[in-house]
Formats: sequence, C-alpha cells, structure tokens
Amino acid sequence: MNVNLRFLAGALFMLPVMMIAQSPVSGFMKAKGYGSITASFSSEKYDEVFLVPTKVDEVPVFNEVQTTSYSLYAEYGISDNFNLVFNLPYIKSEGKATPETLANNGFENERKGVQDASLYGKYRFASKATPNGMINFIAAAGIETPLGDYRVDEELQSIIAIGNRSTDITGLAIATYKHNGGFFATGQIGYSLRSNSVPNALLSEVKLGYAASKFYLDAYVANQLSDDSGVDILGEGFTGFFPATRVNYTRIGFNAYVPVYKGIGVSGGYSNYIEGRNLGDADGFNWGVTYSF
Repeated sequence: MNVNLRFLAGALFMLPVMMIAQSPVSGFMKAKGYGSITASFSSEKYDEVFLVPTKVDEVPVFNEVQTTSYSLYAEYGISDNFNLVFNLPYIKSEGKATPETLANNGFENERKGVQDASLYGKYRFASKATPNGMINFIAAAGIETPLGDYRVDEELQSIIAIGNRSTDITGLAIATYKHNGGFFATGQIGYSLRSNSVPNALLSEVKLGYAASKFYLDAYVANQLSDDSGVDILGEGFTGFFPATRVNYTRIGFNAYVPVYKGIGVSGGYSNYIEGRNLGDADGFNWGVTYSF
C-alpha cells in the first residue's frame, strides 16, 4: 500500500511545554498548497516526582498535579520542500493541596491561561531514492515565545505554573526513511536556546511507524538533556525560581490517526516518562480532530 501523506496531517499534534512528549515538527512534508488544522486535547497526571537524587512519592505542597491542554496546531506547504508549522495551547494546571495548606500559605490549586505560541519552518534540502523507498533530509528551526500573561515567580506556587515564560529558539536536523509499503523510521536531533534563566537543552527523538492511506501509527522515544547551568529543585543554588531547574527526561509513547470523512480525521495517543530529573512522573493521553485541505 502506497503512502498518501494528505491523510496523515493529524498524526503528529503538539503538546505544550508542560507536557513535552515529542518534537514540534514531524519528519513528513506537505506538498505545495496543502495544509491541515488540528484541534487537540491533552491530559496528564502525576503524584510522583523525579527529584535528585531519588524519585519522591508525592508532589511537594500540591500532592498531585493534573494538567490539561487545548491546542490549535496548523501546518501548511509553502512549497513541496518548505512547510510552516504553528501551535498555540491553552493550559490548565490543577493541584490537590489541602485546604489548610492553601490557607496557611496563600496558595491556590489552579493556574490556567494561554501559554506559548510557536512558529517553525522546515526545509527538505535533500532526498535519496533507495531500492524500496526514499530517504528525506530536513532542517527545521523555530521560535516559541510566551503569549499569555502567566507568572512563574510565585515560588512554591509555581509548581503548578503553566510554563516557563521562556523564549526558545530551536534548530533540528531530521532524517526520514519511508518504505514503499508504508513503514517508516525518523530520527532527529537538535538544540534549543532558552531565555529567562531556563537551561539550554539538547533534544532528540527516534520514531518508528506505519503510514498509509487508511491509517497512521507510530511509536517514539524522546529525550531532553539540559545544560549543567540549571539547578535541582530543593538542591544547592535553588532559590524557588522553578524555570531555572535542570530538566532531563526520557519519554516513550505512541500516536494513531485515522481519516474518517472528506479530509477530516481523528487522532489519539499515550505517553509516559520512564526517567527524568526535576519533573513529574506523568502519564499522558491526547486526542485530536484534523481537517486536511
């Protein structure tokens, strides 16, 4: 079965910074004049935290945290070899601190609002045919910057902040092999420069899957390795400013997409951190509806 990329528009949908699951751009390109718009919902929950040197069984202050996101994601082919990708999430983060804790510290169990808008461009600069498929080489770059007026300077209240208020500039190198039968493999690596005392980070992802006209399925491993400039929560140099923490992680997950009617398709996925540093041990689910044109 030949790959039909017009039906794969919703297969890779964005998650917000608080729910990092995968790269902001995929290894597939849209043809000139083709695009897609995806409305997605994401939810994750955790009651354990990867701290240093060990994982703890309860979230400090808030006991448990659930984060939900409503995102608008769009991609458009300016040309066959150049695409633009846009994402805007609205996030609600909820804790389960006791009424006594809230009253004694002046805390609240909820933070919500528009988070960070992102705009990426990706350029396919080379392709190489193989006996049974094609290898594409893609360079991508983008900026993510706060659009909402959320705060990150509330000390322990910021455990449930909806972002870092950082402007990030990220570059990625991507290689994708697509077999004529529909199987594919994508690898990417990149680096992200970040403001607001957020440590810069090395990013990588490996993805295997199957892409055909009737459905799409992938499984991935995503990693982030922050620079040593960051601090550990409650460790030496920590002042209560959470964006300055060093966040590392390895996360696994899968996504699926099925076209249902005249350019409209539905998607879903699951992800889980298998190791990390200074972040919650979260399970996440996501769903989306995509219109492709």
